Amino acid sequence: MVFSSSDIVLCTLNAKYIHASLGLRYLLANMGDLEERTVLREFTIARKPQELADELLALQPRVIGFGVYIWNVAETTELVRLLKAAQPEIKVVLGGPEVSHEWAEQAIVGLSDHVITGWGDVSFPALCRALLHGPQPLMKVLAGEQPDLDTLVLPYAHYTDADLAHRLLYVEASRGCPFKCEFCLSSLDKTARAFALDGFLAEMDTLYQRGARNFKFVDRTFNLKIDASVRILEFFLERLTDGLFVHFEVIPDHLPDRLKALIAQFPPGVLQLEVGIQTFNVEVQQRISRRQDNDKTEANLAWLVQQSAAHLHTDLIFSLPGETLDSFAAGFDRLHALHPHEIQLGLLKRLRGTPIARHTVAHGMVYDTRPPYAVQQTAVVDAATVQRFTRLARYWDLVANSGRFARTLGVLLAGTSAFAAFLAWSDWLWRTTGKTHGLTPEDLVDALFDYLTRRRGVPMEAARQLLLEDYVGSGAHARPRCLHAVLPRPLAPQHSIKARQLAQRQAQHGRRAG
Repeated sequence: MVFSSSDIVLCTLNAKYIHASLGLRYLLANMGDLEERTVLREFTIARKPQELADELLALQPRVIGFGVYIWNVAETTELVRLLKAAQPEIKVVLGGPEVSHEWAEQAIVGLSDHVITGWGDVSFPALCRALLHGPQPLMKVLAGEQPDLDTLVLPYAHYTDADLAHRLLYVEASRGCPFKCEFCLSSLDKTARAFALDGFLAEMDTLYQRGARNFKFVDRTFNLKIDASVRILEFFLERLTDGLFVHFEVIPDHLPDRLKALIAQFPPGVLQLEVGIQTFNVEVQQRISRRQDNDKTEANLAWLVQQSAAHLHTDLIFSLPGETLDSFAAGFDRLHALHPHEIQLGLLKRLRGTPIARHTVAHGMVYDTRPPYAVQQTAVVDAATVQRFTRLARYWDLVANSGRFARTLGVLLAGTSAFAAFLAWSDWLWRTTGKTHGLTPEDLVDALFDYLTRRRGVPMEAARQLLLEDYVGSGAHARPRCLHAVLPRPLAPQHSIKARQLAQRQAQHGRRAG
């Protein structure tokens, strides 16, 4: 591998290769006179820190800026340790949400030369100029300047052709959020601010003309300003083509008719809406400063499922302050009855700087001290129940969100409570296998067959037929034990478009890792 030297390196460690860092591209686009002396290097957390250190040192940098997040802070800390041991004169600058709050005791901050908290678009180039040309900055920790969005150079030209062909493209039409949900870092924003729409859409058109077909909007509140939302949806409706995929995060209780009329025009497979429900518990909503009209939310979700082809990815958070297992189960059942395509189940995480910390004592909140700082127990949910839920969430991804068991799932969840039914299956699967990872589709088919026939009283032939249809339809082509006698020989893969799309969406959706 041939390396050329660069004075400044922008670097981050993504969770997966498919993710491309929007934040680093903003920094690169706004380096001004330093842009030609700056390079961008993205790695994944799976790589060995020493390999990454060797590659970075080969560039002979004077300044390295790292984007630090909950998913990469441990690996980035080790990488910074290696870099400073090898060449302590290199200036290491940190930025990103993980080092923007509660930074004083962090090991990675102790190893670094400077930290920029908050926005870095303007402050990082200014710091680099001082480090390269003087005068040297006196402060280690610098508060990032919040820029006027109209003054920023948009970053989209820094997506390469390889990015367009192989990676998820993150884009944003606005920054910030006016809502104050205490578990979210966006609760610290004063308001939402929008980029000039004409310029933004011109950049999207350039990406599209270059071949981009995969757009993931990171706006926290895409449907906050309906006029802007309408123009963006119209933009993509005018460019419908094979392979187009557009993802938006939407407010669940704000879906006026103008927006519905456009959403209804998108064909299947193009539009994905991420809908953060988090909890239907009104008391918990009020406690965490979350404003949500549950009746409007329910009506809008029902409309989206019944009247549109949009793929609905919904989110629920377990172990919010005061939320019991029973109240969470009621919320799950309420959401499941609306039949969204996916229900993502997550544990509450105490992100650094978020106001959720104010409930720690009153509600007995105990969090892991290691990233991602997930809840370990609360005053109303003990540690064993948290572990039980964590297993359930993993199995839900494998069985429900995977799309592999669409027919069987309906039988598995039958009863007065879908949550209770799946929890019983989850408990049984854990007792039977002792595993949450390493379970193949074939393992799951056999386990479902055993559970449905032995524990739920489903006739063997009925269970076998359900699982056969699901297994063949998913495109799998091994031979589960319970289907061995009924599978065609050789089994011809019959790839289910729906199952394949669900698997792709799950891979793409891995939580803003870039």
